[in-house]
Amino acid sequence: MSKVILTGDRPTGKLHLGHYVGSLENRVKIQEDPNNEMYIMVADQQALTDNADNPKKIQDNLLEVALDYLAVGLDPNKSTIFIQSQIPQLPELTVYYLNLVTVSRLERNPTVKSEIKEKGFEKSLPTGFLVYPVSQAADITAFKATHVPVGDDQKPMLEQAREVVRDFNRIYDTDALVEPELMLPPKGRGRLVGTDGRGKMSKSLNNGIYLSDSPDEIEKKVMKMYTDPDHIHVEDPGKVEGNVVFTYLDIFDEDKEKVAELKEQYQKGGLGDVKIKRYLNEVLQAKLAPIRERREEYAQDPGYVLDMLKQGSEKAERVAAQTLDEVKDAMGINYF
Repeated sequence: MSKVILTGDRPTGKLHLGHYVGSLENRVKIQEDPNNEMYIMVADQQALTDNADNPKKIQDNLLEVALDYLAVGLDPNKSTIFIQSQIPQLPELTVYYLNLVTVSRLERNPTVKSEIKEKGFEKSLPTGFLVYPVSQAADITAFKATHVPVGDDQKPMLEQAREVVRDFNRIYDTDALVEPELMLPPKGRGRLVGTDGRGKMSKSLNNGIYLSDSPDEIEKKVMKMYTDPDHIHVEDPGKVEGNVVFTYLDIFDEDKEKVAELKEQYQKGGLGDVKIKRYLNEVLQAKLAPIRERREEYAQDPGYVLDMLKQGSEKAERVAAQTLDEVKDAMGINYF
């Protein structure tokens, strides 16, 4: 069965291994299926909801995110890569959908509540940030997305979009909007813990390994990784649960027998942290080298990257314009 998939990223920084494991790697696989139609959005408008006082941050990182996309193998001939702010139909759809959602419903959204707390917005909440679930509903429905890849923490956002679709279609007696389904990442490919072991890999926590990092930067970050704090001496038995090095080996090392042997040796004692970190460094260097090299090649021609984004945005706008026309027909406000 054919699928229409909408996904994307906020351009607030370069993309890291967490993005790769959680979404980028799977996007490359999705685009290879000729039955799939995928839209990948650089969500600059959404990024401005909590960065309105620093628009340069968004401007500077927009091209960086696009370079990361191309570097991992996303192909503009197979996926439509576009910039959110260049699609004027999205904010217009948002305005219509806002009339279907109450403030109290937005405030109850678990994802919004946790992010408000995380960003310290309890006393001064930007309206744009509060209503961004409705904006996401506009993004999803504009392209009639049937599936949206999300992590567990974003499930409430998708459910809110589904509510908007159901309410709109019911109130205006139409089937103009498509109710999207959840698309979870493949098993074991969800949130990646950061190098410090304190939580998910995140730009704000400064615990990430970036797709654009140099070999030296990767090595330094690996050698500082959190392991087992009780594994003081080489001969001490060590724990692999919660040990970031082994978490990464489980994900990135294709030689599963080797990983199993290392785990057994580490748990018995006799294997030092430095040795397993050096081995992980070799694994990650091999994984990231071709990505970094492709990125450097594309970076030499920013004009090509911008033209790719322009063409993708023009294609996306044509699709969104058709949906907006159907929405306005359903609402009875296509007057002329």
